[in-house]
Amino acid sequence: MSQRELVILGTASQVPTKQRNHNGYLLRWDREGLLFDPGEGTQRQMSFAGVAASGITRICVTHFHGDHCFGLPGVLGRISLDGALQPVDVYFPASGKVFYERLVDSAEHDRLGELRPHPITETGELPTPGAGFTLRTAPLSHSVEAFGYRLDEPDSLRFIPERLRELGLAGPVVGELQRCGAVEIGGRTVTLDEVSEVRPGQSFAFIMDTRLCDGVHELARGVDMLVIEATFVDADEKLAVEYGHLTAGQAAQVAARAGVRTLVLTHFSQRYRTPDQHLADARAHFDGEIVVAEDLMRIPVPPRR
Repeated sequence: MSQRELVILGTASQVPTKQRNHNGYLLRWDREGLLFDPGEGTQRQMSFAGVAASGITRICVTHFHGDHCFGLPGVLGRISLDGALQPVDVYFPASGKVFYERLVDSAEHDRLGELRPHPITETGELPTPGAGFTLRTAPLSHSVEAFGYRLDEPDSLRFIPERLRELGLAGPVVGELQRCGAVEIGGRTVTLDEVSEVRPGQSFAFIMDTRLCDGVHELARGVDMLVIEATFVDADEKLAVEYGHLTAGQAAQVAARAGVRTLVLTHFSQRYRTPDQHLADARAHFDGEIVVAEDLMRIPVPPRR
């Protein structure tokens, strides 16, 4: 059975605390491992979480503030140390290419695996060699250039058991119908469309440091899981706007408007001892599943609809 889950490696914004490491999120998607915004300490958090660096196939950086990228050198070194030889695709804002290059070459080490950098310049689909999904990006509104990410699995077809029974279809003929798109039975042609329906693919969005903007809504639209920053509580909305962040209530309003199934709140300011008020603010706007992220938490991607 395929495994699709989000492993939370860190949830602190700007400054880590005794309870929260800097950012870090590993999306395990079948045979893929997508690491988002590896902040300082990500390599150590991966050890605590029991996930291997050798499973990382793609790295997505939203922007080059330290709490979202200082862990990159350690993770890349660990990938080489663990003997991961598969190429790793790395996505990041093109305007930060100099920071990417400095981070990659920040220390002397043997780079055993191939890094394939993909600088982002505009909204749209990103190259995903060998993946069974699409990866899209859209610009966010922060104090530096930032991009969010969205993963989509293609839709597929599933058989409707009642229709199969009504038409007397069972056994090998069903497999033939799936392969050929139509079969002859009882003097008539039965097409695949008559006995099947579209099964939506799963989807995931990752939105970090940003004010409300078009990109936020575009990325979140209809996703199964939305991981989104909730740096401030609603009472501190002025600070959120000033520093280019969201409040928990704003994040929840985005989720409600977008029709999100599971909302994951994270990236909490060190000014708050607990995220209790974040949850209360979010619950006032969103009645779906809300997860307040904690370090080392594992969150399954909601099953296909």
